[in-house]
Amino acid sequence: MTDTRPTDPMAETFEAQRDRLRAVAYRMLGSHADAEDAVQEAWLRLSRQDATDIHNLAGWLTTVVGRISLDVLRSRQARPEASYDDRLSELVVTLDDSPAPEDDAVLADSVGLALLVVLESLKPSERLAFVLHDLFAVPFDEIGQILGKSTAATKMLASRARRKVQTIERPTSAGREQREVVQAFLSAARSGDFEELLRVLDPEVQLTLDTPSGEVVVLGATQVAAGAQLSASAAASGRSVLVNGLPGVISWREDGVPASVLAFTVADGRITGIKATVDPDKLKLMDLPGPA
Repeated sequence: MTDTRPTDPMAETFEAQRDRLRAVAYRMLGSHADAEDAVQEAWLRLSRQDATDIHNLAGWLTTVVGRISLDVLRSRQARPEASYDDRLSELVVTLDDSPAPEDDAVLADSVGLALLVVLESLKPSERLAFVLHDLFAVPFDEIGQILGKSTAATKMLASRARRKVQTIERPTSAGREQREVVQAFLSAARSGDFEELLRVLDPEVQLTLDTPSGEVVVLGATQVAAGAQLSASAAASGRSVLVNGLPGVISWREDGVPASVLAFTVADGRITGIKATVDPDKLKLMDLPGPA
């Protein structure tokens, strides 16, 4: 990878813009790796430019990153076999030690993840218009130049995207209540209280196990409760964490090696989804906290 550490005024100016450009690309692409690639490509294009021809470097770089991201999104549409789950497989796991993590920046990141899920349903042009204007305050006329559309047409794209994005459920003070539901589930799993498990599980709950042999899906409260020994093990030796902003638990083996990471989705006082990663290879790739 080309070294872009500040060695000249152009590189210094670029470095000052790097974090913002990475944020633009990530919200466009939903992948940290793809965002880094887009920013790196923007640097390569800048290094081939005569800087004296660029009157607004920040705007020029935003335009370049926007165009690169738009090309990537259009390429994805042409390759529907590309999995969104693969691009959003990065799990951010942090210890849930705060007395009110619903106020933390970690939970704000979960809003970003929810936003990315909704943005994935947008057309590339809608996504670009919304991200650049609503999230980064880029003027519509500049966005229109990237898209090859009029300012009025670009405003319509952003408005259409905004209506879809408004379907996102924003986080509230229910964060503490969600963690209490998860703790009730783990306690019931540890004690083998089948009736209590059924009480805290949504009837249509989905458990997704990420195992060395592939993904396994279990549907329904009865089936998930019957197989809750996985959660029982986590409850016995686990520690509360936030997984992409969701309440979760991480457990370790006796030798200190991570054994599992569980993330819970809670709605209306019941668990509607459990994502359990038990694949040792994937656990090794995560930046996980150690045992208490």
